[in-house]
Order: sequence, then C-alpha cells, then structure tokens
Amino acid sequence: QVQLVESGGGLVQAGGSLRLSCAASGRILSINTMGWYRQAPGKERVLVAIITSGGSTNYADSVKGRFTIPRDNAKNTVFLQMNSLKPEDTAVYYCNADQVVLDQMKYRFNLWGQGTQVTVSS
Repeated sequence: QVQLVESGGGLVQAGGSLRLSCAASGRILSINTMGWYRQAPGKERVLVAIITSGGSTNYADSVKGRFTIPRDNAKNTVFLQMNSLKPEDTAVYYCNADQVVLDQMKYRFNLWGQGTQVTVSS
C-alpha cells in the first residue's frame, strides 16, 4: 500500500505565504512524478505544479512566479511553497504521485492524497 499524507494547509491573508508538504509512505523504490492539484468549490480539479524525479517542473500559468515545487527524492516528499497568495488560490489542494515503483517491481499509478484546505482571505 502507498499512502500520500498532506499537511500545511490553513487560513492566510492575501499576500501571505504557506508551505504544503506531501509525504509518500510504503515500500517505495522510486516515484517518477509528484505534483499538486487544486479544486475550488464548484470547479474541476486542475493542475498547480508537477515535478519529475529528475527535477523537471511544470506550473499552471496562474501560479508561475509565485509558487515553487521542491522535492526530496530520498524522503519521497514533495512540497508546494506558495507566496503572494491571492483569494483565487482558495481551494482544496491534493498531492499526486504517478509511476510509483514498489519493491518486487510492482507499479502504482495516479495516486492521490486526501487533500488539504487552503483559504486566502482578502
């Protein structure tokens, strides 16, 4: 079993910062891609940022220059550093892990955490 556990959400004023963490646990040998998605009320879940094990990143246009996605491969952990937050960043943020290699060469794809609420007040 692989679990993704997120932490770090909360309430912050516009212009403030938050740092989300997501730790993957289980008999993991490697994870190709880890990322963050968000879902605002009444809207679809959308990509925020992703990072490969090699360090390649991709960001949604709406967060470029404000968010970064550091990763610690040794600890199977990904972070989302969110600066200059805006009310429109308010959403539930979900961690994602894709192409997870487990021991005995088992694979898991497109795994999700339980989500963490981020609320930005104006």
